[in-house]
Amino acid sequence: MTPSNPPRDESTPNPDAHPLPGTDLDSTAHLMNRISSQLAGQLGLVSLDGMRRPEPPALVVVAHGSRDPRALSTVRMLLDQVRALRPGLPVHLGHIELNEPLLPDTLAALGDREAILVPLLLSRGYHVKRDIPEMAAESRVHARVAPALGPHPLLVDALYARLVEAGWPTRTDHETRRQSAVVLAAAGSRDPESKVDTGRTAQLLSDRLGVPVIPAYATTAAPTVPNAIEALRASGRTRVAIASYFTAPGRFATECAETAPWITSAPLGTHPAMANLLLHRYDQMTGVRGAGNCATSPHRPALAV
Repeated sequence: MTPSNPPRDESTPNPDAHPLPGTDLDSTAHLMNRISSQLAGQLGLVSLDGMRRPEPPALVVVAHGSRDPRALSTVRMLLDQVRALRPGLPVHLGHIELNEPLLPDTLAALGDREAILVPLLLSRGYHVKRDIPEMAAESRVHARVAPALGPHPLLVDALYARLVEAGWPTRTDHETRRQSAVVLAAAGSRDPESKVDTGRTAQLLSDRLGVPVIPAYATTAAPTVPNAIEALRASGRTRVAIASYFTAPGRFATECAETAPWITSAPLGTHPAMANLLLHRYDQMTGVRGAGNCATSPHRPALAV
């Protein structure tokens, strides 16, 4: 990076220069799933009259990358869910750093095929605005970059479900709600629009739960997760939960969970809403409506994003 470049987004830690050994090897089950998906995709290109249909743009899910092997495993399982939902769609993975395949290598393997790049990132920031578009521009692929995943009601669905799994009560009385609150623990970024997006998600989750939800950050931005917990407890909120606003397990999610005074939800990971949201962002870019299973539920506030 030259001095003229803007500061990098620190929404994910970058303490490493190389991926863990062996993390680029797929399991047998993953390979079989990929082969089945590719076969279904090839068959789907042939219409009933025997004429070959135009190939749809490839979906390239762009993950950040992590030294934690659980992150790569989680992302691969999430992509398998996407393939199961859309068998005829070519689905690929590319990383910004740390893990293979790196995004430039994934794009190079596509040749000159059209692709939609969907960031597996929860808010706007340097990676979405600069890193991914620049990598796409340097490739031969005709690529378009979709918006970040958040804010979106599907993320609120996943956050709520993860909290319930962790022990959040689905029915509460007035007194319990008066004592309860949630810290939405996110990675953090220098980009002010990232904080806007995280704050919007916190408000949507607050509307869903009926209690205050305070966005807080593991690094770079303020308030920190411990500071947010302290402020809520000082205001009389004795039941403070942490909602992990991370796409996969990793260092930040672990560190935030260790500060929890009560319950902590798991990262969003492979919750079905995540696969649907990836397809929704893809469909937004291709002009397809309704194919991502993103209909507004009775409990989900409308949000046109």
